[in-house]
Amino acid sequence: MKRFLVFGILLILLGVTINYREEILETYYSYFFSERKVTKLDQKNEYYRDYDFLYVKNTENFKPKNKEDLIHIFYTVINSGVDNFSFYCPKDYKTCLDDVKSLAKDQITLSNINNFVHPFNGFKHIKTKTDSLGKVQIEIEKSYNDTDIKLVKEAVKQIEEEIFDESLTLKEQIKVIHDYIIDNAKYDSNRTDHGVIEYKSDISYGPLIEGFAICGGYTDAMELFLEDLGVKSYKISSESHVWNAVYLDDTWYHLDLTWDDPVTNTGEELIEDKFYLISTNDLHLIEPTQHNFDTNVYQEFQAS
Repeated sequence: MKRFLVFGILLILLGVTINYREEILETYYSYFFSERKVTKLDQKNEYYRDYDFLYVKNTENFKPKNKEDLIHIFYTVINSGVDNFSFYCPKDYKTCLDDVKSLAKDQITLSNINNFVHPFNGFKHIKTKTDSLGKVQIEIEKSYNDTDIKLVKEAVKQIEEEIFDESLTLKEQIKVIHDYIIDNAKYDSNRTDHGVIEYKSDISYGPLIEGFAICGGYTDAMELFLEDLGVKSYKISSESHVWNAVYLDDTWYHLDLTWDDPVTNTGEELIEDKFYLISTNDLHLIEPTQHNFDTNVYQEFQAS
């Protein structure tokens, strides 16, 4: 008799659990998480950028209210250089989990966010997990491993000792770096034209260590030197290309080493400066197709 009674009680509890599962989860969520301390991101590595841009900003608010807050959170996490981080969707942001899932699938937006961080903190892959209690977990696989960073930093230091001249103006220093990278790297046509990946030409390791680059490699390499010069910058991209955005004398300029290192029919090595610190108007006069970027993202160029 007791067994039947226990079995009956268990059936009733199971039925109640199934019928009222949403209410039970809500009660559980409220009890354990509503008074939760706001998540903080105290860990920041040496490549963290402590300045903001118009599209993305570092934030200490990990209780998002809208999609814009989510973008700032993702940027802050990536910019900080951590490998993983978790935060929770607030109860009053009803579409938060749906917006997180949408952002996690939006490779264009994630790539745009990635363009604003230091190259060594940029991701190769980013994975986002969520659960029914509102937890969001971000896991990051970076583009550079520890060995890559060590060798690239050594190369940058050696190059700077070789080519930096304190008598030059800042613009002249940037031009020297521009010319050095182009003069010591070839465009990796095998990768872009035939899909043959022999070199890490999409990151700075390619041009600085192996001597081969595609647009991502040229741009990353230039970013590292700009960072050492204390110049505010980021990577700017279109659907098919990426180059540098550089802030000098209260003005934002475009700098494109890829297009200043043309591939010639004769194999002749050329260094051009058509895309050296130019305005958006000049950029689009020279080559508008591959440089057709989104000014809603790269807002610093809206007025240029």
